[in-house]
Amino acid sequence: MISDKVLSLLGLATRAGKICSGEFSVEKSVKAAKPSLVIVATDASANTRKKFSDKCKFYKIPIRFYGTGETLGAAIGKEFRVCIAVEDEGFAKTIMERLEE
Repeated sequence: MISDKVLSLLGLATRAGKICSGEFSVEKSVKAAKPSLVIVATDASANTRKKFSDKCKFYKIPIRFYGTGETLGAAIGKEFRVCIAVEDEGFAKTIMERLEE
């Protein structure tokens, strides 16, 4: 049930225009220090996970590993997404609280 809350929050954030998805866009967003949270799918490649872990650590952006590429994509109305950047502090805070429940 918790997962549904996180995914529905991602859906809301998407509709609010506060989501950026796809490796290239998320990387660009991280470099601009825009996201308040980066979510990487648990089934992303080790290389992708390490790349975003390192980037987020460097730019001091919280990162969480959650869901699959399929569930993350479905949550934001796309096909398959291994990474999502939440560019809104409120949404990011709520999502992190849900993930820690």
